[in-house]
Amino acid sequence: MTRSLSLSGGGPAAANRRAEEAAVRRQFEKDAVWSRMIAPGGRVPDLPLIEVDLGPIHLRRLLDTGPLVLVFIRHASSVACESTLVAYQRTLEPTCVDLGAHLVAVSPQRAELLAPVKHRNNLSYLVAADPRHALIDAFGIGYQAPEATAKLGTRRTVLPYPSVVVADRTGTVRYADVHPFTAARTPAAPIIAVLRQQISSQPVAPRG
Repeated sequence: MTRSLSLSGGGPAAANRRAEEAAVRRQFEKDAVWSRMIAPGGRVPDLPLIEVDLGPIHLRRLLDTGPLVLVFIRHASSVACESTLVAYQRTLEPTCVDLGAHLVAVSPQRAELLAPVKHRNNLSYLVAADPRHALIDAFGIGYQAPEATAKLGTRRTVLPYPSVVVADRTGTVRYADVHPFTAARTPAAPIIAVLRQQISSQPVAPRG
C-alpha cells in the first residue's frame, strides 16, 4: 500500500488548497489511522452502492464477472476529482474493459448530485454513490468534513481520502493506494500492472 505525501503546487487557489490539505493531513496522520485503512489481503464487503444511471448495484455481483477497481472521490463539484475521472476514462477504462475488470468511481454524494459529472464527461464506467459512506467506513478511508454537507446532499459529513482499491474475483484486495491530499491521483500504470498480474497468475477461487 503506497501513500503519497507530497504537497500540491502553486496556482491562484494555492493558499486555500494548502490549508485544506494541511487539515486533511492532520486527520490522516492521527494515531491508529493507518491500522484501520484497507490494505492488500483485506476483503471487499458485500455492500450495495447506487449507480447514477442503473440504481442499486452490489459489489459481489460485479466480482462474479471480473476483478474490481474502486476509485474513491469526494463529490462532483471537485475539480480535482473530475480531472481524475476524465483521466481514468482515457488511461484506465480501456484496459479494464480488455481485461474484464469493473471500474467503479465511488463518492458519498447523493446519486442525483453525482450524476452530472458522469454525464458531462461521457464516462463509460460505473459512477456510484455511497450515501451512508458504508463502504468508505468499511475501508477506513473517511474523514470528517463538515463544510461538505451541502455538497453531499445527505446531511452527512464524511469524505474519502483519494483512494484506489483493486480486488480480485474472490473479493481479496490486491492493491490499495490512499493519499492524504485532495488533488492526489494514483497513476493508471500500477493499477493496470496489478490487474494484469491477477489475470495472468491468479486462478479464480470457487465461491461458496
